Amino acid sequence: MEDFLKALDTIKNPAKNLMVVVTGGEPLLRKDLPACGREIRRRGMRWSMVSNGYFYDEAVHNSLLNAGLGALTISLDGMPESHNWLRNNPRSFDRAVAAIDLAVRSLRLNFDVVTCVNKKNISELSLIKEFLKSHKVKAWRLFTIIPIGRAVQNEELSLSDEEFVYLMDFIRELRENEGDIDVKFSCEGFVGKYEWKVRESFYFCRAGINIGSILIDGSISACPNIDRSFSQGNIYTDNFNDVWEQRFNSFRDRNWMRVGQCKDCRRFKDCQGNGFHNWHGSKQNVLVCHRSKIENAHY
Repeated sequence: MEDFLKALDTIKNPAKNLMVVVTGGEPLLRKDLPACGREIRRRGMRWSMVSNGYFYDEAVHNSLLNAGLGALTISLDGMPESHNWLRNNPRSFDRAVAAIDLAVRSLRLNFDVVTCVNKKNISELSLIKEFLKSHKVKAWRLFTIIPIGRAVQNEELSLSDEEFVYLMDFIRELRENEGDIDVKFSCEGFVGKYEWKVRESFYFCRAGINIGSILIDGSISACPNIDRSFSQGNIYTDNFNDVWEQRFNSFRDRNWMRVGQCKDCRRFKDCQGNGFHNWHGSKQNVLVCHRSKIENAHY
């Protein structure tokens, strides 16, 4: 924890809206999280957490609130069978729901639920929506999986073009007609004709522009699911704020992404190579083009 706090201390005049997001992995595996949260607040910064909810009980909830937790995201990836399948744990669903029930009781907590949409749960989206409403959830964010890690070998984790369009239409219709829960697509990629219809703002990948991260080994990067080759330094050898101010060129000038199918794309000025996490390996082509999935879908 001390190494992380020293990195924060390199930020001499933090902006009032600066938010430290603790994510993972699973952040609640760390027993010093409340102490860390208090130190973040002592430095004049806000903090939040993304969790699977498995270890989030009432004692943890109260401890984190007392440490200044301001925002919380809990993952719910389907109804019981599909959620537990993805999490590979038969108790995961019940634990996540218990965490959700605790979070919605705290009115000062900025809280939402995220769902990782895949082939196992896409047919359950309406059920999940009603379930969340019954548990008084007011904000629901949906995203998909890109083909990295175990998603490369497991086809059930990735949506077909037609399934992706179904997801877009599902979100669009709820945003037009559902007033009880704020549903939106994540910032994972440019979605062409669905821009402004599936979230409140036009697509913009913030990685390395107003999102930076410190990974488990001290590496300095942007969003944690970005290829490790894009790391810009390490807190054990570099000043975090200096790295933020002086490096990150590959994040802030993305013309290098004009390769592969992005090379001559007429929408590059809007998309800028899609989400940064879609560039892995040789980086000669984007892993997923959401606009192409929409345009290639057949019905």
